[in-house]
Amino acid sequence: MNGYTGKILRINLSRAAISTIDTAAYAQWGGGHGMGSAIFFDLVKDKTITGLDPSNVMTIMTSPLTGTLAFGAGSRIELQAIGLQAYPLPWFTRSGIGGRFGAMLKFAGWDGIVIEGASDVPVWIDIRDEDVRIRPCSELSLWGMDTVQCQETIWAFIAGGSRYGDWIQPLKSGNRTTQRPAVLAIGPAGERLIKIASIIHDSGNASGQGGFGAIWGAKKLKAISVIGTGDILVADPKALFEARRWAISQYTFPLDSIDATKSMWATMPSNLRSFPMPLVFWKRPPDSRPQACFGCQAGCRCRYGDAIGNESSCKETGFYQFYKLRHMAANAVGNTIAFLDSIGKKSTAILDELYERMLPITQRRAADIIQRSGINAGEFEKGIPYLRDLNKLGVLGPGKDIDTDLPFDKLGEIEFLERLVEIILNREGIGEDIAEGFTRAAERWGRLEKDLKTGLLNCSYWGLPMHYDPRVSLEWGYGTILGDRDINEHCFNPLYMIPMITTFMGSGPPLPAEEFAHLYTDRMVPFQNDPRMVDFSDDNMYSESVAKLVAWHRRYSRFWKHSALFCDLQYPDFFNWAAPDYKGITGEGEPRFFNAVTGTAMSFADGIELGRKIWNLDNAIWVLQGRHRDMVKFPDYIYDTTSPWWGTFHCPAYRDGTWEYVPIGTRSLDREKFEQFKTLYYRLEGWDTTTGWPTRSTLESLGLGYVADELERDGKIGNPNNGSCEL
Repeated sequence: MNGYTGKILRINLSRAAISTIDTAAYAQWGGGHGMGSAIFFDLVKDKTITGLDPSNVMTIMTSPLTGTLAFGAGSRIELQAIGLQAYPLPWFTRSGIGGRFGAMLKFAGWDGIVIEGASDVPVWIDIRDEDVRIRPCSELSLWGMDTVQCQETIWAFIAGGSRYGDWIQPLKSGNRTTQRPAVLAIGPAGERLIKIASIIHDSGNASGQGGFGAIWGAKKLKAISVIGTGDILVADPKALFEARRWAISQYTFPLDSIDATKSMWATMPSNLRSFPMPLVFWKRPPDSRPQACFGCQAGCRCRYGDAIGNESSCKETGFYQFYKLRHMAANAVGNTIAFLDSIGKKSTAILDELYERMLPITQRRAADIIQRSGINAGEFEKGIPYLRDLNKLGVLGPGKDIDTDLPFDKLGEIEFLERLVEIILNREGIGEDIAEGFTRAAERWGRLEKDLKTGLLNCSYWGLPMHYDPRVSLEWGYGTILGDRDINEHCFNPLYMIPMITTFMGSGPPLPAEEFAHLYTDRMVPFQNDPRMVDFSDDNMYSESVAKLVAWHRRYSRFWKHSALFCDLQYPDFFNWAAPDYKGITGEGEPRFFNAVTGTAMSFADGIELGRKIWNLDNAIWVLQGRHRDMVKFPDYIYDTTSPWWGTFHCPAYRDGTWEYVPIGTRSLDREKFEQFKTLYYRLEGWDTTTGWPTRSTLESLGLGYVADELERDGKIGNPNNGSCEL
């Protein structure tokens, strides 16, 4: 089994029992998410239990590529369990983490970890190669520590007094390594069962959505530490090295010829990170450097000399910026155009200004506060503005209907954030409500219906905070509401971001609209003959073409991204600034790396079809939990209000027989037309269009007859006469 170690670690915390699962029993799923879903389905007999139930099973899975030099696929892990965060039902859900943990787990000889039951006392798991022990937290006083203190304490315990770079012998009779253990840990938020609690690895790698930190807290599991000294069997090492050299030479820019006119936005989720993001800000401040996950060629995070905000990026460093951004809103369009134009001048002063705007010291400190506490930054990004707006309305504050002493005069300063975190961790006052998530807090305050009608509570998907606006970013919005969580998949962002930004900069899009559309759709097997899949214009929002886009996106992600574990910020690579004719690596690169490691002959289309199988299994689990078509809808404000101006993007569109770039945005969704879209989508997937439930014929065609049996026993199998016709 090339790429695999051959065994999965199984730990039952209730019995303090350690055993193994043969990886071969689940290898057909290709690793990661597929394996996790299959194991969960087999082990959890009652899919309707709550996330805090001891019977809830969490899987932490790697892929065959984890720990290898596969381009952008050597580091990630996939975590799955019944979550806590979504509303109204906390679905079986997922989260992913990069960093070092996955590679170290493989080096220790394990393809994944399955966690069952709950301990009576706080414990942590100590993995040193094949030696696995469940240890009480009391021996190191870990329970009560923040995530950084916990990891540092475990490092010292295992590595002793050695310094970085010194040899460590994890087992007295075993091999040596210069590495420190890789640790997953929860902070006080997880220990206190805060439903927006995360699991943290190193400084800035977080399993955010799902409330997985609280699931560990309920299991009394503080941390998992792993250090490995082994290796991974690769089918064809020469082919793997050649594939990596090919990818670097054809799809990335040499670091000594960075063009600032492209580097500023080539680092957005668009391609194989042609430019590492920190290189744009490097030496701003002077004592900083890029940081990468294991085996990654890009390095999209930073480490700082003062260690504040290390490795945090995106939402973790941006959630507390709203107080500054609102002051810029009045003339933001003009500022944006002038600013983007100035980037082309490669001005050091401009880059300094950009750094100060994007990542001031307050933002890095804010990131540290939530990472150490183990709180999901995504909840705060929309939740803090919600508190601010309620305060402005005069309904939240000292002596108000929603009574709190939060210091709104300090909003935007560290004092406000520290107090907010304090009341949540202590479940003090409204902190008790916010500990359940902002949607459930609004419900407790009697404001949920009215604030979801106006959009004051900006939670657009299953009670979760809005990320990309579903009225504009159709693939993001539709994919999320048909799933379980904000998908957080940037696959098609460049489709609308690159035309928008190049238009602002005055250069115009790099390709004519029709060529740009075909650059994507020509590789979207099995639907590759329909370029209107990427036409997001008003006239095409609810079409069968867009249904095909969503179906393809779900299938690609479930295998190539969530199971084979190619990095979200690098794949799929449709458009690439460094590539000949801008054609990225996707379609050729993913199977080339996968087959070099595994020795199989998987095609790109094979991976898409396996992703369809995994997506059907996940949907079956949600159906067993209570999913029905009638639940799959957005909150009222998505239909009753328009998206704000900043949601405006440009995209290729087909009009009157010709292709052109058009602006999209400042629009709402139509309820009736979205219902028609759902019918098109369910028919495309081969599901019952009345209920959204999979049919026996669809499941059996995918080798999931046993899943159909369980659905049928529950009375939740789809009726094949209700319009299902998979294409």
